[in-house]
Amino acid sequence: MRLTRIFAMAWENMKQRRVRTTLTTLGVVIGITAIISLASLGEGFRIDIKERMQSGFELDNLTVIPGSLFAGLSLDRFTDEKVQEISNVTGVKMATGVMQLGNVTLYNGNKEPVQAFVATAVNFTEFMQIFPDRFVFENEAPWQYTNDTIIIGYKVNHPNENITEPFAVANDTIDLTFGIPQKTPFPHMEYLNHTFTVGGTLQKRGTPGITNFDYWIFIPLETARTIFNSSEYDLIFAKVYNSEDSEQIAKDIEALFPPFKITILVPLTFIKQVDNILTVIQVFLMAIASISLLVAGIGIMNIMTVSVMERTREIGILKAIGTKSRTILSIFLAEAVLVGLLGGFIGIFTGYGLSFGLAQVLSSLIQPQQGTVLQNPERQNMSISPVFSPQWTAIAFVFAIVVCIIFGLYPARKASKLNPVEALRYE
Repeated sequence: MRLTRIFAMAWENMKQRRVRTTLTTLGVVIGITAIISLASLGEGFRIDIKERMQSGFELDNLTVIPGSLFAGLSLDRFTDEKVQEISNVTGVKMATGVMQLGNVTLYNGNKEPVQAFVATAVNFTEFMQIFPDRFVFENEAPWQYTNDTIIIGYKVNHPNENITEPFAVANDTIDLTFGIPQKTPFPHMEYLNHTFTVGGTLQKRGTPGITNFDYWIFIPLETARTIFNSSEYDLIFAKVYNSEDSEQIAKDIEALFPPFKITILVPLTFIKQVDNILTVIQVFLMAIASISLLVAGIGIMNIMTVSVMERTREIGILKAIGTKSRTILSIFLAEAVLVGLLGGFIGIFTGYGLSFGLAQVLSSLIQPQQGTVLQNPERQNMSISPVFSPQWTAIAFVFAIVVCIIFGLYPARKASKLNPVEALRYE
């Protein structure tokens, strides 16, 4: 018997039992809806997180920190020789060292003093080449940087956004006070003062990465060396030619130091690890959703088994007029396949529609992120947009058909094995 004829007979049998067919198909629809909705939400969440991280981390920048996150951060600092060695590593475009100074207070005449999260002493020329997208000024950029130039981050210059007047503007004279903890002869704070001229103020960036310049101020490196009588660096930033090579370059830089002496923050590695974790979570959620489809498969087996019992006499007649056992098997399997096709097709649309509804609910429930120990980033609202993945859709659709075939195989085989004589006697 032709395949088209087999499916036509299966479709007619399903139409004669509309309620039963509808309920059986509904189980498949629910299973596919759960899979598609979770897959769309998971993919959207994964892509959103990845994009946020890529915008927060310059993928072509590496950050070198003294000490190990596992063995404990070190009080050791970097020298000019180490910065030069890192600059000479293959694949490194340039490297620059910076000094970081805490307990910083800014004074501007009679205005209320403000504090910065950290004062960073940099070589402005090199630093701006490494972070070209971060140094965006509210007004014109300074045409030159002198030894008393200071650049102020947005949140330092606008500590209270309800007040329109900024703390400082270009060419203002700023008094900077550095608080330096001292241990001898007893624990106390020693203060150093220095006067700077504002070279410019940065625009609001609100970057969710490790370095949020909104809360930073920047002073010339040579000036900081003179004030603190030190020529060593707290951090080294390295810019690479190709971000795809950053992991290998980080290994080459680590080889320049003894074991556990430095930690290198590689944004690409971190993003890959988070992306892998989110993918595992997405697969786990889909595995849970697949349970509902397996339950639907059990329902298909139950309904088709009852259907075989009800149609025993019909099967006997078909066999009596010469219908082969494999044809009987094909007819019942065709019914299972049609249930899978119909349920899968409807489930794709309902699943994608449900994912949008769940996305709206989840987006309203997700709270803005809090600051970290490394920075005080802007609190950002997070919204989830479902992403329709053809790959997951195809997998779910095929899975629905396979489940229906597997669970429909037993009753179909049972129907094909019926003895025609006994089947004709069945009442």
